[in-house]
Parts: sequence; C-alpha cells; structure tokens
Amino acid sequence: MKNSVCWTVMILAGAAQASAQEADPEGEALALAPIIVRSAARDDRALLDTSVSVSVREGESLEQRQATDFQQLIGDMPGLSIDGGPRSIAQEPNIRGFQDEQIVLRFDGARFNFNQAHRGRFFIDPDVVQRVEVVRGGGSTLYGSGALGGVISVETKDVDDLLAPDDNLGARIMGGYASNGEIGSATATLYGRSGIVDALGFIGWQGMGSDLTDGSGDEIRSSELDVTNGLFKLGVEPSDASRFEFNGSIYSDKGTVPPNATSQGDPQTDVDRDADVMNFSLGYDFAPEDSALWDLSVLSYYNTLKITEDRDRDGRADETKYKTYGFEAVNRSEFDTGVPWSLVYGIELLRDTQEGTRNGEDREQFPDAKADTTAIFAEASIQVTDRLELTPGLRYDNYTRDPDAPGLEKVQEDFWSPRLGVSFRASENWQVYGNAARAFRAPSLTELYNDGVHFAVPGFPMGPGLAFTGVNEFQPNPDLKPEKSNQFDIGTRYVANSVFSGGDALSMSANAYYAEVEDFIDQTVQFIDFSTLQFGPMGGTVSGSTSTRNVDAKFWGFEADAEYDTGLWFGSLGITIPRGEAKNGEALGSIPQDRLSLTVGARPWNGVELGGTAIFAAKQEDVPEGPRPGEDFTVVNLFASWRPDFVPSDDFVIRAGIDNLFNETYRIYPSGLNQQGRSFKLSAAVSF
Repeated sequence: MKNSVCWTVMILAGAAQASAQEADPEGEALALAPIIVRSAARDDRALLDTSVSVSVREGESLEQRQATDFQQLIGDMPGLSIDGGPRSIAQEPNIRGFQDEQIVLRFDGARFNFNQAHRGRFFIDPDVVQRVEVVRGGGSTLYGSGALGGVISVETKDVDDLLAPDDNLGARIMGGYASNGEIGSATATLYGRSGIVDALGFIGWQGMGSDLTDGSGDEIRSSELDVTNGLFKLGVEPSDASRFEFNGSIYSDKGTVPPNATSQGDPQTDVDRDADVMNFSLGYDFAPEDSALWDLSVLSYYNTLKITEDRDRDGRADETKYKTYGFEAVNRSEFDTGVPWSLVYGIELLRDTQEGTRNGEDREQFPDAKADTTAIFAEASIQVTDRLELTPGLRYDNYTRDPDAPGLEKVQEDFWSPRLGVSFRASENWQVYGNAARAFRAPSLTELYNDGVHFAVPGFPMGPGLAFTGVNEFQPNPDLKPEKSNQFDIGTRYVANSVFSGGDALSMSANAYYAEVEDFIDQTVQFIDFSTLQFGPMGGTVSGSTSTRNVDAKFWGFEADAEYDTGLWFGSLGITIPRGEAKNGEALGSIPQDRLSLTVGARPWNGVELGGTAIFAAKQEDVPEGPRPGEDFTVVNLFASWRPDFVPSDDFVIRAGIDNLFNETYRIYPSGLNQQGRSFKLSAAVSF
C-alpha cells in the first residue's frame, strides 16, 4: 500500500511538470469552475470556504462509470465505501467505519431513514443521479440523529441540468449492456419549460439475464434481479423570488434472492422478493434579491416502502412496511454588525413507522413501532477577518421510540449537538480548516426491539444430554443508549487554474480526523450462546443469539484526494486510511480496508476520452473473532467515450468500458460476498 502511494505521487508530479509542454500553446486555461458544496452548510458555499471534510462527484464523472449500482457509482470516493456485496438491494454506506443508520442519507433533500439488516438503502436508478455530495464526520448540528459518520446527499437530474437556457423542450434516451449478469438497461427522459412552469419525466429499467459471477467464475447464486424506476418533477416559479417544486418517485425490484442478500443463495431459504418504494416531496423556495434576511427553503416529504418475501420452500410470507413523514424549514440571513456574518437556522420534524408480518401475523423480527423527532438548529458563519472565518453552531433534538408490542418499553431522550468550525484562507487558492463537533444517533427501532428467530441452521448434539438447537434468536434491548461522539477534523485544500502551465487545473485536499464514541452500538452474533441453556426431561439444549450492546470506541484516520487536468490528459487519486477500535482494545467489525484509487486518462482527439482506474486495497486483519479478514486486492477498470460531431443531435455519446479487467476475485471488507468479476460494458445516450 505504501509503495502504491509513493508511485502514485511520483507519477502525478512528473506528469504535472511534463504538462507544461503539453498544454495549449496559446495558454488558454481550462477555467475550472468553483467547486460548490450544498449539504456541508445547508447553503451553497465555495469549497474553499467550508470547514468540514466533503467531496463532490457529479455530471460526466458519474456517467463515465456506466454504473449499475451505487458501489460502482461512488464506492471509491475518499473516506467512503459501499458495503453489502454485489447485489444492489444489499448495499449500504460506510464512512470512516460508521455504517448504515450512522450515516444520514438524503435524496433530493428528503431523508431516507429505512434500514433493516441486509436490505440496503439505495432505491434509485444510477442513470438519473446528477450529483452526490459526501460530508465526512459528525454532522448532527445540521442533520441530527444519524450523522455520526456524515451525510450523503444524492441529487437527481432536473430541467436545468439537461436543457440549454435558450431551449424549451428536450429529451434524452439511454441504452446499455453489461456482460456480467447480462444486464440490460434503458432510460428515457423528457423535459421542458414554458413560462413559469418546468417539468421532467424519467423512466428507467434494468433487467438481468443471469446471476452475477465473481472473478473465479463462480456464480453469485440468486443475484438476478429486475428493477424499474420512475421519476417526475414539476416546478412553478410565480416570481423571480419564489419557486414551488413537486417531486415523485416510484421504484420496484423483483427477483429470487436470499433473505440475507449479503450471503450466497440457497434453494432451502431463497425468497421471491417484491419491493416497492415511493417518495413524494413538495418544496418551496423564497429568496428575494434585495433582501439579506430571507433565503427560505421549506420541504415536506413522504416516503413509503413495502417489501414482500415469500419463501420458495414452504411459502412462508413476510411483509415489511416502513414510512417516513418529514418536514423542514431552513432560512439563511446575512448581517453586518461591524463584522459581516450569516446565519443558517431552521426546524425539522420527523416520524418513522414500521410494521412487519409473517403469514399475516405480527412479526417479532420487525415489530410495529414508531419514532418521532423534533429539532431546532442554527449555525453562524462569522467573517472575523478577510482570511479567517468561524462557524459556531448548535442543535437540539428530542426523540421518542414507541413500540406497539407487549413487554417493550417506550424510549424518550433529548440531545444537544454543538459544533465549531475554523476556516483560514492562507491565499486565494489555499485553505486550512479545522472542525470540532458533537454528534449523536438514537437507536433504531430494529436495534431496540428486534425479537424472534434471526436464522436457523441444522442442529447437532454437543455431548451427553446436551444439544445445539440450530436456531439463532434476536434479543431485544430497549435499554440501548444513544451513540454520542466528540469528533475533530483538521485539513487543507488547494484549488487553482494555470498552476504548471496556462491551460491546466489542479485541486487537492488532505485531512486527518479523530472521533471518540460513547455507547457505540455494536451487534454481536453468537452462533452458540451458553446463556440460552435450558434443561428439560431429556437433557439440555442451547441455541445462538444476536444481540446489540453499547461499547465505547474511537476512530481515527487520514484521507486525501487530488485532480489534475490539462485538457489533453487528466489524472486523479484518492487515499483512504481508516482506523478504529473499542476503548478496551477489541477490534471493531466495521473498519474498511486502506485504499488508494488512481485514475489516468487522455483526450487524444476531439470528442474522444480514454482512461483507466486502478483501485488498490490493503489487507484488513484487525477484525473481531469470527469474521474473515479482508484480503488485499487490485482492481483495474477501463473506460472510453466518443461524441461524434457528425451526428445531428445536441448530444450523442457512445461509452465503452471493462470493469475488473484482470478478473480479480475480491471482497470489499466487511462484506461477506465476493464482488463481481470481469464485465464488458457498452452504452449509448442521445439528447435532442
């Protein structure tokens, strides 16, 4: 791993010096647009004025991947990995070793809170994604419970992304194929504007003709799945200062899969899955140009999810329902009291409900329950000097967890989340920043109240008068405390044009972090748990158990990325070095592998782009007793695109690629399944 980093730095440094001769001889700069972040401050801010660790991927950098799932789309961003294996329905985020519900996930501004073990969190077609922003580190001051690891904000395409300012109507059609899994995909988007109204409609389909295979050629059984996704947006701007927008999305997937989608399929346990997810939101923005006090955003939303799983072997029918009702109002005001400063402040209301049945009866593994959250927050940006900015913030959350089941107790808590950020502009292009934050996460409904059978395996005798039953059962723990953390980041950024020549652009960042977590919620699966020992007339039996507990933990690490572009050629690298352990020295099961990603490409002819990405991952041997260590791997992906200028279209592009060029057999720790092997990709998209 260390050698890979050294070689990468040497390659980019040497190439940057050589680029002085390769750049445009007339010295025309690439005019790198300012990098704007939105979720990091709940406001549009230049990256160099932001005091948190954040990365953005959008537009062409997403499309060139021809991604069929979110691991392919964003899984190599610094500090982020996508766990769960190759099935898209099992994929969940991991930032710095914080997983799943320890990360706030937002789609077009609306929180998506559903999380049930092995059932994933990404229910959207990658082709409709326009932008992904990843905020790393404690973000509870602005986003409340769940922002221990950070925030992932996914934005879908809208009319302004696809339609030129002078045009009123347009359409885009895309078709693609990936050989591994025989995945066919097709999307169609229609968009336009007329007067004060604009609208967009999207429909996407992704079908698989076979199961995926890993690098050894072995089938990842029961991975064949068909997905459809529809999206509709309607915007109305009654004045230059105000806008209403309605968004509606419908997602569906169908296939025969294991109930634990992170494991191999088995005919004895596979289920026929049918998932339906709907998201609706209504937003209002009010921002008069002549007012420093009003820049208001109001959003109300409703998410509903229903998953049915019918077991093939015996027809056992499970149904899972989850709903989220959300409302938030955020305003931004600017003041000058001798020192210019701005304030972002607002309220947030949330209600989550869940229901689970098995064969029409209440299901212990997913008991009926609801969760309510009420919050207020404020964060100021104080321009102390032309170069120094301070960002203090504070949030108050009150939450309840209320189960509708006998023997389970209601939980109510509140929490304060302060933050202080410091940004120092050492020069126009160079920033140094620091951030200290208090973050928290309330226990989820499933962590508190899960009961009943987790999984079953064949039982066996353990000695005279003693047998293992072969059943592993959840143990509810309504006494779980909320996770609380003190987190610290320090970093630096550099963004500039014409660095080594008149036609290049360079951006770099590096940061280190440290987090102490009180009452970290750790799930333990004990195959044989002697605390379950029971005696009967014929002897004793013992089973297994799955339980959650609070432990204290700490996380630390380093992240860096760089992008360089001369126009003729380009390159980028990303470094992720995460560490973590329980305070008693025990290993945690969520810490990803060290990783370095390197991309190099060229534009040898007009409209042609060629390149490749190599991902180097180190071994992860510091793991708890039981799980397999993560092996080191190297994966190489190639990509190419061609925009022929003789086609009578606003935009026509053909893309080709090879994922996992050398057919590496590998796992992304802590996932238990191998990733897919080599896949040839081809797609074409046309806009008119």
